[in-house]
Amino acid sequence: MPEMIRDFFRQAGEMGFFGVRALRDAFRPPFEIQEIVAQIASLGLRSAPLIGLSGLAVGVVMSMHTRASLERFGAEALIPQALAIAMIKETGPLVTALLLSGRVGAGIGAELGGMRVTEQIDALESLAVDSMKYLASTRVIACMISQPLLTTLFNFMAISGGFIAETFLSSISFELYFTRAFSNITFIDYIPSTFKTVVFGFLIASISGYLGYNARGGAEGVGRASTQSVVTSSIVLIIVNVVLVRLIFFLFPEAQ
Repeated sequence: MPEMIRDFFRQAGEMGFFGVRALRDAFRPPFEIQEIVAQIASLGLRSAPLIGLSGLAVGVVMSMHTRASLERFGAEALIPQALAIAMIKETGPLVTALLLSGRVGAGIGAELGGMRVTEQIDALESLAVDSMKYLASTRVIACMISQPLLTTLFNFMAISGGFIAETFLSSISFELYFTRAFSNITFIDYIPSTFKTVVFGFLIASISGYLGYNARGGAEGVGRASTQSVVTSSIVLIIVNVVLVRLIFFLFPEAQ
């Protein structure tokens, strides 16, 4: 048991050091702008259909469940507002991060793991290319940029899904639905909850990059790195989200 605890803290420390180094190197010239843009397209743009469809489905389901609860109190008019607040403040950021940890985390872990076991990373370093900066830093920055944008997409599609559900159930107009949905939403509700997704993007890319970058054992090691990337990222995201929510309430009391 003591050895397991030591291994846990050792690996956690190495992951943290890897992420901080990758983030630091991203701001050290030469800047890999072209590779960062390519990674944003690969990790962010290609994830947009998944995030959009998931948000639409979640919005429809949550709208129906919310209606079933509020109908008991005759408060159906609060459905758009309740859905928008729930999505923007908590559900949207966390669900988007978990979806990205599945798609992007597994992809980064498998891609870097495959490069490691086939010695492509060693080949880059033999050509005097900083593999950490070129492979890890670019993915960290790309995830940190893509995460809040995809979260905003998820929130919009979820609220739109709620409108579709309400249209069939109550024939509410487009203007009335969105007026009610955003009637009590302010920048204090949107900015802190969306900004914390930058931290989520950093965690997903750092953990997945570390596990892939240090993969060993051929194809089996690549599969293990991919699986561990998803599992570890998801667990860390849920735990860190609790801390960030508490921190947001401390820094922005009006956001409660």
